[in-house]
Parts: sequence; C-alpha cells; structure tokens
Amino acid sequence: MMDMRNLVKRTIVAALLAGVATPAFAEDGYDLWLRYRPLAAAQGTDTAAITVLGDTPTLRVAGAELTRGLSGLSAHPVPLVADARAGAIVLAVSSAPQLAALRLPTEALGQEGYLVRAVDLDGRRVTLVTANTDRGVLYGAFALLRWVQTGHPLAEVDLSSTPHVALRVLDHWDNLDGTVERGYSGQSLWDWWTLPDYRDPRYTDYARANASIGINGSVLNNVNAKAESLTPFYIAKAAALADIFRPYGIKVYLSARFSAPIELGGLKTADPLDPQVAAWWRAKADEIYRAIPDFGGFLVKANSEGQPGPQDYHRTHADGANMLAAAVAPHHGIVMWRAFVYAQENAEDRAKQAYDDFHPLDGKFASNVIVQVKNGAIDFQPREPFHPLFGAMPKTPLMMEFQITKEYLGQATHLAYLGPMFEETLRSDTLAHGKGSTVARVVDGTLDRHALTGMAGVANIGRDRDWSGSTFNQANWFAFGRFAWNPDDSADAIARDWAAMTFEPAPAVVGPVVKMMAGSREAVVDYMTPLGLAHVMATGHHYGPGLWISDLKRPEWNPYYYHRATRDAVGVERGPKGNAATAQYAPALARLLADPKTTPERDLLWFHRVPWTYRLKSGETVWQGMVGDYDRGVGYVAGMRADWAALRPRIDAERFAKTESFLGVQQREAQWWRDASLSYWMSVNALPLPAGVRAPAHDLAWYKAQRFPYAPGNP
Repeated sequence: MMDMRNLVKRTIVAALLAGVATPAFAEDGYDLWLRYRPLAAAQGTDTAAITVLGDTPTLRVAGAELTRGLSGLSAHPVPLVADARAGAIVLAVSSAPQLAALRLPTEALGQEGYLVRAVDLDGRRVTLVTANTDRGVLYGAFALLRWVQTGHPLAEVDLSSTPHVALRVLDHWDNLDGTVERGYSGQSLWDWWTLPDYRDPRYTDYARANASIGINGSVLNNVNAKAESLTPFYIAKAAALADIFRPYGIKVYLSARFSAPIELGGLKTADPLDPQVAAWWRAKADEIYRAIPDFGGFLVKANSEGQPGPQDYHRTHADGANMLAAAVAPHHGIVMWRAFVYAQENAEDRAKQAYDDFHPLDGKFASNVIVQVKNGAIDFQPREPFHPLFGAMPKTPLMMEFQITKEYLGQATHLAYLGPMFEETLRSDTLAHGKGSTVARVVDGTLDRHALTGMAGVANIGRDRDWSGSTFNQANWFAFGRFAWNPDDSADAIARDWAAMTFEPAPAVVGPVVKMMAGSREAVVDYMTPLGLAHVMATGHHYGPGLWISDLKRPEWNPYYYHRATRDAVGVERGPKGNAATAQYAPALARLLADPKTTPERDLLWFHRVPWTYRLKSGETVWQGMVGDYDRGVGYVAGMRADWAALRPRIDAERFAKTESFLGVQQREAQWWRDASLSYWMSVNALPLPAGVRAPAHDLAWYKAQRFPYAPGNP
C-alpha cells in the first residue's frame, strides 16, 4: 500500500497540475464531477502522452481536457506531443489521413458519436479517441476520462456511443437584472452588466461541465422573457457567450417575447399573420445570425401565465410558431414552442388545457418547430403521470421538458435525486402504438420517425461556488445530461458514475452515497404528495405546505383545487365519471386509468376522487396509507442523515459539513410537511390517527400562520 507521504505528494502534484484546491485543504464543490484527484496507481491511469491529430478549437480543448484530467488522476504531468508514441492517447477525427488504414466502424456514429479503443497506429499500440467530427472527439475524450474516474483501467477501455436525442438543452430562467426565477443557487451565472467585455472564466467551466455530459445547447434567458433580450445591446452579450461555448459544441438560444415587434419595433400588432410582423422577425433573425452565425433559434412561452402570444389575435400556436420558424429557417435555426399553457378564462381542468390546445394542431407545425412539453400536465410536481401529449401527436416532434431545479421538491436544501423521476417518465408506456410505445421513444423520435428531437432541462445553475446550491443538486444536472444523451439510461448507473467522480470510486463511498440517492425523490413524494396528490405547496414561492389555501382569485392558483378534500373523500376525479382527462391518453391506457382499481396507486388521487376509507392493495385505507407514507418519507431522511454521518472520514470537510447541515434542514422540514399535512387532513376528515402514530407538534392554526415572504427563487 502507498505510504502517506507518497499519497500526499501525489495529491499536491495533481492539484498543482489541475489548478484546483486539494482535499487536504478544502473543497467547495466548484469542480463538480470533473475533480481529477489522484487515483491509486493500481487503477492504471498512467499514459505516455497525448497526441492530437488536426487543429481545430474543439480538438484543442479536447486535448487540453485530457491533459488536465489524466495529469490530475495519475499525479504526474501527461504531455501533449506532436507524434504518437507507444502507449499514447491519440485524438483524431475519423477522416484524418493517419487513420485511413484502420478502417474504423464510424459510419453509425453520426455527427456526435465517438469511438474509444486500443489500436495499432503505425506499428505502435495506442488508445484512439475518434469520431466523425471534432465534437464527437470531445465527447469521446470526456467518456475516456469518466471511464478512468469511475475506477476502470485505462488499458481496458473500449467505448462507443451515439446520442439518441439531437437537441440536449439547458433552459436558464435567468433575468436581465441578475435574478433567477426558481433559482436556488445564487444570482444568475451570466453577468450581463460586464459582458461582453469581461468573460468570466466560469463561463468556460460551465461549457466544460456541459460538454462532459453531452449537453449541446443553452437558452440564456427566462421563458418569461423581456423584449430587451433581443436588442443589439444584449445580442452582443449573447454573442460573447456563444464564442466561449462554441469550441465545446454548445449553441446558444434565446427566449423570445412574442410581443417584441410592438415593444421594440414600434408596430401596432404582433399578429403572426401580419406581413409587417413577419418581416420584423425576419430582420431580427438576420441581425442575430450576423452576430452569432451558429445561433440555435428561439424558445417561446406564449399565452400562458400572462405571456403574450398568437391567441391574443385569435390565431393558433401553430400560426405563431410557424411565423418564427420561417424567420430562422434560412439560417437552419429551430423554434422550441412550449406547450405549458393554461388560461384564466378557461374553466377546464388545468391538467387538460395543454392537450386541448395542442392536440388539434398535430401536423400543422413547420418542419423546424419542435413542441416542448413538460413531463407532466400540471407543473413539475414531485410526481406526475406523464403528459398525455406524449404519444398523442404522431405528426409533430415533441421535446421533453424536465425541471432540474427543484421548485417543488424542497428547493436547494432537500436531497432529492431526480434520476428516478426522469427514468420513471421516460420508461412510461403511452401504448400509443401498442406495448413498448414509451415516452423515451416519443422523445428520441423512433416511435413516429422524427429526425428533429430534443430534451430540455430547466437549469439549477447559479453563481454559488458549488453551482447548484449543494453538492447533491449537481447530480441532477449530471443525470439530465446523461438521460438527454440516452433516454434509456439507468438512474442507478448514472448515480454510481456521479458518486465515483464527485467523491471517489471506492465501493465504501459509492455504495452508501447511491443508497441515499436512490430513494431520496420517493421520500420527498412521501412527505409532500403521497398517493398522487399534487401542487399542495404554499403559493407563489412554493416553499412549504399550503394544502388549506383556497381563497385566491383564480381557482388553479389554490392548492385546494388539486385535492378537493371533504369529510368523505379526497382527490380529483379525472376518469369518465369526472372530467374525463383520462380519455386524453391512448385508449388502451385510458381504460386502465378510468378505474381506480387498475390505476397505479402512486397516481390514485391524481386521477380519482375516492373515500378516505377506500382500500388500497395493502388492505389499508387511503387515510392509513397516506399517514404511513408521510412517516416513511420522514424516516428515509433520518436514514440518509445516518448514512452521511458514517461517511465523515471519507469526505472532505467543507462538502461534508454543508450536506450534513442541509440534511438537518430536510429532516426538520420533512417533519413540518408531515405534521402540517396531517393537521389539515384531520381538520377535514375528522379521522383519528392510526394507533401508535405520533400527533403533529402544533395545531393547524400554527401551521397556517407560517409566512415566508422572502423565500428564494420567486423574483
């Protein structure tokens, strides 16, 4: 075994090479999963050198990343050399003349896939990272580093992968004043005031992190957009970010305010069928592309939550999207049109409105429009059934929208690994074309043969040193990227990679960390929204419980709207005996969801209104099962605290302490959720708690009196 002096020496050398702090001093989470700390020599991280064949900005950053990573992991400098030597790692696009004799199977890799394997190159055994483009080489370099970081010998590497989804995009809900809507990790990463002159090094590290997990797009501004984002002043700032991101294969996009022709152009209308409006958008697109030649296109939120849109002029969403699509089409741009719509004047169930608006428009969108659909029909709840539009619009490309920032799942301080949520949604079977018609197959285009495919994640990134507000929140950014690359990936496998890269690959660390993560989201569901409840959070900031709120102006703003509990029953009847929302799903699935007995119990109260005495499959009543879920969720958090405490000797002090503090907050707030919820339910149903269950700590009046006017993320 290596003695302590050699270990310290290796650690310090690697830190100097990588330019980062060492665990011997402190870590603050800035390095994310790209820490590149020394691994044991037995893990075979040593390599002779790195050779890059060709010279593009992307190949240069790929070579630099490998040098940085392998130098850190091996604790000695790994040089970049011009000529490949035996034992070297060689980076090259497949068309490089030096690779002609190898006859590599790269045809199926497309524009972003990669191949990493040992080959004989001019009589020398080397590890080759190749792809059809330099972007693919960059992804292959990060895949090679991940292989080593997760404890695999470099000599055994043999990797090949191609993304299943074309557009893998982070949506930043960042405002021009530096605030972030639903942001829980500090101010906006973008310092709009100092751009384009000062280009913060963090922008490059942001691009590195995204490229490492395959993200290839970034929407810079909030979907609740300001027209000023499209002025020359801000276009120049976006162009500066585009220049930084370009070598990492990342395009920038902008959220467009639909009424910008009025606010910026002085027109009297934003009617998408007005020729002057269309001309204004064409000129604006031309202006943007002059500044950003590879600009990705527009993201649009229209006719939702007060945002302007085509329905203001009695036009359809397709009319609005197609007008913008025509403006960016000459530049090969696309339009991502959000399907998150609900309106004050629409008395229909909020869960049905998006389907009602968009389903009739199937096949009416331009070829460069993709409709962006949230994973569920209401709004990023701890659990929602998959959105009924998935599988219902075969003629229209649909883009998944997940929320990485945890607006409804405890925000920054609750440990909730969202990988299982992503997996649950993507593996859900729409039954649209029979069994196997999963949401993943809708998203990756294979179900209905769409080439334009995408997945968006509402980012959890801010200016905090650890980027996401906590170490474990970083895992959700990581998981999103991995699922966007491959919707058939595994939440458990992703968690294992993240834990090994973020801490160390030793099973004594990875095992307990993954155990904590695996059930953490389910625990949040249990102590917030058991048995299919949804949107019972306090209003506005969505921090803490607010099940009792029922006096706000619009019905769908009230948590009561989403559970409608009375003395006799609880839940919303969305089956044939109610508002028939179940009929929005494919017939085979609708038949299952129409009956409480064949509805998954995890979604019971979402789809059905049942008596408190309704019997679950366990034999318990709904009331008994609900109480048990609350207690189980609180208990899981207590278990996470114990598991984390046992890891103290293996985790650096700063990250350990912050996580320990946040787990304490989570346990206190999980108990608060449980107690406030039970107090409210008992005030409604007049039922006693099951025998042996502890009563809430306070009466309902105490819980109702809690106020948090300055909760974060609600600018």
